[in-house]
Amino acid sequence: MAQLEVPFRPDAQLTEVMRLRVQSLQQRGHKRQDGERLLQPHEAVYRLDFSKQSLSFSHWSVRLASRGRLTITATSQLWTPDLTHLMTRQLLEPAGVFWRAAGGDAPVQCYEADAHEFGERIAELAKVRKVMYFLFAFAEGCSPETADCAITFRPEL
Repeated sequence: MAQLEVPFRPDAQLTEVMRLRVQSLQQRGHKRQDGERLLQPHEAVYRLDFSKQSLSFSHWSVRLASRGRLTITATSQLWTPDLTHLMTRQLLEPAGVFWRAAGGDAPVQCYEADAHEFGERIAELAKVRKVMYFLFAFAEGCSPETADCAITFRPEL
């Protein structure tokens, strides 16, 4: 059966809007709204665009060019980033945590059960969404330039 690999794509415009929100609050000396989730400097917004919506999770394709840690957190299907602020309650569990230890040929590792459950939840949400948004948190030497991530599904008949 054919596999469908869907790459995570950076959403530079939305990331910038979220950074401007943080900057605006800092400049005015205001506090975030109760429960609001502000974008941290080491985070960026990514998106998945689904060409098909009846999918079953198959596997993750995460490549980290060097040592580092990548944490991917999904946002709920209710978040409309152009109209509302991201609230903490809109972040879904579990997150996907992927890392690569020091060493040139060390494999990318993850918490297998969480990554599998996370992939299955994304496949479920794809049934009702054409686009999903994610927060990518880069740490320990990982950066947008050194990480490449996609998720592979099996189309359902």
